[in-house]
Amino acid sequence: MTDVLVVKVVAPEENDNDPEMKGWLLKWTNYLKGYQKRWFVLSKGVLSYYRNQAEMNHTCRGTISLHGALIHTVDSCTFVVSNGGTQTFHIKTANEVERQSWVTALELAKVKAIRAMESEEEEEKETLHVVPSQEITAVVRDLTERLESLRTCYDLITKHGVALQGALAELKSMNIMSSDEDTIVGRIKIVNERATLFRITSNAMINACNDYLRSAESQGHKWSKALQHERENRERLEEIVEQLAKQHTQLEQAAHRVQQNKLAMNTQQVLEIDCGAVVSDDEIEFFDAEDDKVIYQRPADDHDDGAFILKMSDTKQQQTQTSSSSTSSFSSEIDDNAHKMRKSYGLDDKGYVDSPDPNSPKGSGHGNAADNEDNSAGNNAGAVGNLRSSQNSEISLNSGAGAGGTGDPRRPGGGEISGASNSRQAIRKRRTRVPDKPNYPLNLWSIMKNCIGKELSKIPMPVNFNEPLSMLQRLTEDYEYAELLDQAAECIDECEQLAYVAAFSISAYSTTTTRTGKPFNPLLGETFECDRTDDLGWRCIAEQVSHHPPMAATCCEGRNWVSWQEFTMTSKFRGKYLQIIPLGAAYVLFPKTNHKYTWHKVTTTVNNIIVGKLWVDQHGDTEIVGLNSSSGIKCVLKYIPYSYFSRETQRRVKGVVIDRNNKVKWVIRGTWDSQIEIAKVRSTSGPPDSPEYETGLYKNIWERRMPPSDSEKYYNFSVLAAQLNEMEEGVAPTDSRHRPDQRLMEVGKWDESNHEKLRLEEKQREKRKQREEEAEAAASRGEPFPPYQPVWFSQQREEGTDNIVHIHTGNYWEHKKRQDWSKCPDIF
Repeated sequence: MTDVLVVKVVAPEENDNDPEMKGWLLKWTNYLKGYQKRWFVLSKGVLSYYRNQAEMNHTCRGTISLHGALIHTVDSCTFVVSNGGTQTFHIKTANEVERQSWVTALELAKVKAIRAMESEEEEEKETLHVVPSQEITAVVRDLTERLESLRTCYDLITKHGVALQGALAELKSMNIMSSDEDTIVGRIKIVNERATLFRITSNAMINACNDYLRSAESQGHKWSKALQHERENRERLEEIVEQLAKQHTQLEQAAHRVQQNKLAMNTQQVLEIDCGAVVSDDEIEFFDAEDDKVIYQRPADDHDDGAFILKMSDTKQQQTQTSSSSTSSFSSEIDDNAHKMRKSYGLDDKGYVDSPDPNSPKGSGHGNAADNEDNSAGNNAGAVGNLRSSQNSEISLNSGAGAGGTGDPRRPGGGEISGASNSRQAIRKRRTRVPDKPNYPLNLWSIMKNCIGKELSKIPMPVNFNEPLSMLQRLTEDYEYAELLDQAAECIDECEQLAYVAAFSISAYSTTTTRTGKPFNPLLGETFECDRTDDLGWRCIAEQVSHHPPMAATCCEGRNWVSWQEFTMTSKFRGKYLQIIPLGAAYVLFPKTNHKYTWHKVTTTVNNIIVGKLWVDQHGDTEIVGLNSSSGIKCVLKYIPYSYFSRETQRRVKGVVIDRNNKVKWVIRGTWDSQIEIAKVRSTSGPPDSPEYETGLYKNIWERRMPPSDSEKYYNFSVLAAQLNEMEEGVAPTDSRHRPDQRLMEVGKWDESNHEKLRLEEKQREKRKQREEEAEAAASRGEPFPPYQPVWFSQQREEGTDNIVHIHTGNYWEHKKRQDWSKCPDIF
């Protein structure tokens, strides 16, 4: 590249202290085009780029807000700017000096953007909170006392003013020629005294007026903002109540229609049961494979690639209305013919379920936003099509094959983890529950009504809405069903292996149906280790690696596999519900075959924030993509949103595994809160936009281990969740188990926990401000300031991708063995 890169440093505008830079830089676009020259602009805490300078007036190709961005130096001429998932700029400069100039300017702009955002938030906290009655009384009392002082000063000024005017009148009326000197001197002295008193009183009046004016202006500004905020809240509340009223009316009308059609519906159900044409989701019906065809087919006008609709041939529809003897006749041919399974996987919005419980057994996707010039959408045609099954009996894996069940299918000593002891470890006795949750009633809406539209991490929440686990511990819970990865490591067929990886990614949501408590936000530098090599065969280390944006990194080592992820999120509270969109990616590597896979988590929605029982739903689409030697294969999963008006099984997940030739090899179906089953595709027929899959035998590869029967008393914890915060010897001083507010909450001391939570947050805030001041001072001197570096993770380019992620350095377990925690910061 011989192009000369030009960097312009433009003087800041008046009353604007943000640094501003403009210039040509090289930006990575894609593997075909490589690095391309783009015009970059840094202004007001935002980094933007254009194809050329002329586009600045009309077309921006991409922007990143620096207040939550990660700035990473790759080499002497290359650096990366990322907001955690949706936007990433890989930028190259002509030399190291230019790179350092840009990085320094970006770091300084980030510090200023964070400080400006926090100032606004602090002002909001001071002015937009609900003012207690005691404060109102104090303000009124203060203004009344100041007003009384003004009245007193006014009376004194009037009195001394009259006296001064009288003294001046007497002095004016004197005949200076006929009066002696002593008389004149005495009158002048009286005038001076009266003037001095008047001047003193006037100054006191002026000071009292200033005090009253300052107090009135200060309180007036504060009350004006509070009044405006309350007015906006009431308007939002009116809109929410109006929406609730409309929905209530619609539900009443739907219930009335159902009541009117109840007799007809009951008659139809009786006919269906008699002829065997309709079965429940848990039942299986057998058909003759030669004479009858039962297929899953998507209608032409259905735009949902993941919808399945059942179609039956006319012959079969006639047979289902024959007598029971006819049913027995074709049932006797089961041993000689293949059989078909009838179960619809399509949404039926015309059906109605009368107020279903979202937490009943009947029960989200996120993709990276790419530049519109640098990336193109992938073709997912044929991702999920129609299914035809030649065998219908369902089987479960044997014990130890990942089926779950009530017992743990994992056996200790079944494999070794790299770096672990080769000797068989004794299984440690662990607790199975935590203390019961105290009954501290608190109105969630009273807290959340002032937070509509805000980021979840910015909402100051008391521990009353938490559960006694940190986000690092919740991320570790993803590996509760790591036996699926053990099974995947033994698979010879890479597509089947990917199906097991998909089931593992789904199993991470199994406990979220009833876990509505908010985990503690980790402090910067906080860690959590979970060493379960003695019984479960894996060990995990997690660390909070960034504060702006909040980001956690984990690494878990198992038998013949290693998994890691970088987790951050964006979230918004919308009044009726809270939506959480995860960013970052998860990875799993099987070293024996060098197969590697990556995926993103789907959207999580917490419903009924205002009224009703809180419940959680997962929905959206995601892809699990093969990397390294498994490059070219992928799994497409669809999490079906919960629907009150659907008669289908809720919390459904369905998907397919696609090979390098874009052919579907495996079908995946089930629910993310209970079980997953897979089947191999034998053949595919039909048009490309509506394929039909003939599958082999279905097998159940995952079932949820139900929590203890009394788990509702202690936050609906599973056995593993109850064990995560159990104190262990030898863990790092930054481990979440040592966090005092979390420990106090677990033992039921919620008031003390809230005080500790405020202390820890203030301690972290002071440390952050200190680093920001040091960074700003270094930037003003033109010196580089090293950004915060995690203790146990480092940023590296992920092999096979363009992503810069936090990778475990591998030093934690060595330091634990030596009990060397000198690198750990003081955070608690």
